[in-house]
Amino acid sequence: MASSISARSVVPTSTIGSRAQRSSVHSLAMAKAPAMRPSRAFLGSARSRPMRRKTTLRVVANEEDGDGEGGTARWQKKLMDRENKVEVRTSEVKEAVKQRLPLLLAEVASASEAQDAQSEIALPNNLQARLRGSVSQLKTGLVERDAEVRLILLATLCGEHLLLLGAPGTAKSELSRRLGTLVQGKYFERLLTRFSVPEELFGPLSMKGLEEDRYERQTRGYLPEASVAFVDEIFKANSAILNALLSILNERLFDNGNKRVEVPLVCMVGASNELPESEELDALYDRFLFRREVKQVSADNVPALLQLAARQGTFDLGEEESGSVDFFEAQPLSVEELRAVKDQALAETKLPQEIVDLLCDMREFLQEKNEPPVYVSDRRLVKIVSLLRVMAYTNGRKNVNEYDCLMLQHTMWQRPEESEIIREWVLQRIAQDKGTNQVWYLLFGIFRRACHAQKDMPGDEEVCQQLLTETRQLREVLVSQLQGLADTKDGSLPVLRDHLWLSQGDIKRTTQTLNPMLKKARTSLEKLLEETLILEVALEKGPEPYMLALLLPEYWGKFIRNGPLEESR
Repeated sequence: MASSISARSVVPTSTIGSRAQRSSVHSLAMAKAPAMRPSRAFLGSARSRPMRRKTTLRVVANEEDGDGEGGTARWQKKLMDRENKVEVRTSEVKEAVKQRLPLLLAEVASASEAQDAQSEIALPNNLQARLRGSVSQLKTGLVERDAEVRLILLATLCGEHLLLLGAPGTAKSELSRRLGTLVQGKYFERLLTRFSVPEELFGPLSMKGLEEDRYERQTRGYLPEASVAFVDEIFKANSAILNALLSILNERLFDNGNKRVEVPLVCMVGASNELPESEELDALYDRFLFRREVKQVSADNVPALLQLAARQGTFDLGEEESGSVDFFEAQPLSVEELRAVKDQALAETKLPQEIVDLLCDMREFLQEKNEPPVYVSDRRLVKIVSLLRVMAYTNGRKNVNEYDCLMLQHTMWQRPEESEIIREWVLQRIAQDKGTNQVWYLLFGIFRRACHAQKDMPGDEEVCQQLLTETRQLREVLVSQLQGLADTKDGSLPVLRDHLWLSQGDIKRTTQTLNPMLKKARTSLEKLLEETLILEVALEKGPEPYMLALLLPEYWGKFIRNGPLEESR
């Protein structure tokens, strides 16, 4: 018998069968030929498959066939039987995945809803509805002031202060007066100049006190006894005013003579046409946690502004108006209620580790990677944590989420143009790759090890069980990540749509920006989940390289191309 038999004479083309069967013949023959080192052609592209098939069959015929064509026929039958078994098992895996995947995705959606329900807080005294009503009433008769209204009310709930930066005639003082009407407490307002003296803010000296050798002020009707205050052109304050003002804003204490008294101030709204220029004003600037640049009404809404003015007669958006519109129908908020909100928020809400990491990364980005650097003080960072917890509580949640961090655009900037940089950074963080690359590499590592494991081989059964455990753990990770994106499947973001403190303009812009990015992330995670489920079911049935190659061709191709030669054999 000739030592070499051509592929054409050994196996007629008409008897090889389907393309999948011919592929099986080639694959199994190579696996049964240990003496034959695969050539580079065997590991090459799909175009070289016919040549590899002929070479393989020659090797099989030479080494195993002693009876000529009869032996070859037996080998072909064995290969066909093996291929049929692989096809059956592959079909079983695909059918099992087809049944499990929809159930798993439905479980993701229901788990997300249950998790949201568990994280909800029942607010007392119908608080959320009252706050929404307050927002609605505060912006009645104003155009494009939704964000400012929400900021001023949120600052009041947090016990913090708001700086409104903008040109005259943009309703800065009007907003403050409305807040004074909403809060059941004393309201104080003053315009500062370079020649302002402390008596204008803190009250005149007591004549009776001077007669008794006491240096005290008459504070009734002045800032030390106010609950809500508005100070216009606040950066014109001189050093004589600054010292007392700083302690009032931060510690809520006022030194009156030899006594230090507590002040009931809940929120101060400061206004200015320009940023502070001298370093002595930096401490005062840092006392304002909330900062907002107030712009003119846009050209698109000027007609609405004029029509509104026509309906209201003499209504004026200017800051020189002496009165406010009598518009309140909602129940006012007392100072005690406002303070109770913050106390309850700090008692009932939590700050997840992912939010802590976000704040740390944001500070590092602003101070070390942004140009010019943006300084964020420790005091500001600590107050931001309280702010985020108040936001979560008033939205009826136990935990702060990433969407609450969009408020950082109003709390971390030093110059108005930096607000947009912060917003974009937070959006990128929300929609960032949810670890899909890391999960893919972990899944590929399990796949590569599975290609070496044979369930019916001695010692490999324990390896297969370990691989199955790791695959299931990886599936749980993907399910957890998909739960965070479950609310975005229909293209909407309910957590944004119902958010109490984000303006409608912010919500619309954020939704338009996030939807494409979140859709891409969700699609990648769902694809990885399906591939993980395929590998899990395959491991349950016992891994075989042929079956894994058919089920996950992308992983098999990378395994062949990038793995060592001995590993590929």
